[in-house]
Amino acid sequence: MADYDANAVLVRKQRWRDFYRMDGKKAFQFVVEYEGGVPPRPHLWPNKKRERIDWVLTKYECLLNQSRWLHDDMIPHLDLLTGTEIFAEAFGCRVHRPEDAMPSVLPLVHSAAEAARLAVPELDGSTLSLLFEIADETWHSAGPDAIMKLPDIQSPMDIVALIWDKNSLFVAMIEEPEAVLEMVNKVYTLLTAFLDRWFARYGEEFVAHYPFYYMPSGISVSEDEVGSVSEELFIRFFQPYLEMLSNRYGGIGIHCCANARHQWRNFMEIPDLRLLNINQPGDILNDAVEFFAGHTAQEHIEIFSHKKYFDGRPVWEWPEAAPEGVHLMLNVAADTMDSAMKLCEKLGLACGRC
Repeated sequence: MADYDANAVLVRKQRWRDFYRMDGKKAFQFVVEYEGGVPPRPHLWPNKKRERIDWVLTKYECLLNQSRWLHDDMIPHLDLLTGTEIFAEAFGCRVHRPEDAMPSVLPLVHSAAEAARLAVPELDGSTLSLLFEIADETWHSAGPDAIMKLPDIQSPMDIVALIWDKNSLFVAMIEEPEAVLEMVNKVYTLLTAFLDRWFARYGEEFVAHYPFYYMPSGISVSEDEVGSVSEELFIRFFQPYLEMLSNRYGGIGIHCCANARHQWRNFMEIPDLRLLNINQPGDILNDAVEFFAGHTAQEHIEIFSHKKYFDGRPVWEWPEAAPEGVHLMLNVAADTMDSAMKLCEKLGLACGRC
């Protein structure tokens, strides 16, 4: 593995811990995404195991080397390259794997009766075994200090929405709610069995699947179906499982790319919500930054700023424009080493690092 400054990485980790403490003051983290030297991603196909392992280790070497000259808040990590399909596939869903896009799941369940017949798979022998095989080899090659990037974890209800055809699922949420809850419980059982083994094997700290924030413990999930349901349905089918995950693992980060403004107050009820990432147009993000300021850390991608987010200011001016009490992670992308260093210098000054 590449030489790197282990103490500098420890300092970064402490900054993240401080960032999650909502102390009433402004606080900022920033990550400059630069993938110089990282080869093209391999296909996420079962027969590409070796290619995936080699890619993960190559990217890790690049991130370790990058941490020596790019002084942002990125934590070098093992990026296992997973898609949204992993848990639905374990339940038996067929997966479409195109040449030029991420895998996608084909629904397996079309009725409450079919859902009732579906059994919870065992981890060993399921398609999830391949993911543990890749993780084991990369982690042992990188060494015990390596930090894993968490796989693409959808919320329990979002996984149900991959397994169960939405044309009948949303009707069943109204007409046969107990059948839907039974299915969510099955997913929760598999998901927690997976996560219990994952954290026991690779440690509790991780980098989230998206966006790339570090957490010393907890869980991070994508929660996108909430944009399609009422607040009442959120409270019945979504919120209890998000709360259980947060309580079980000691905190939660949530990514949501749905238009779900009507669920924001419900998000605030989730215990120990560490970070919220909302991917929506700038006018919505302006409101989100103000709404959640003082309650939880936030991260909203710069590419969505258009001309409305913080009045169209460049990202290095956001700390000045942000309201009091906000804890905001700033995420930008760079195409070259030189542009990455210049962005890092501007953001470091804006965040009071130098």
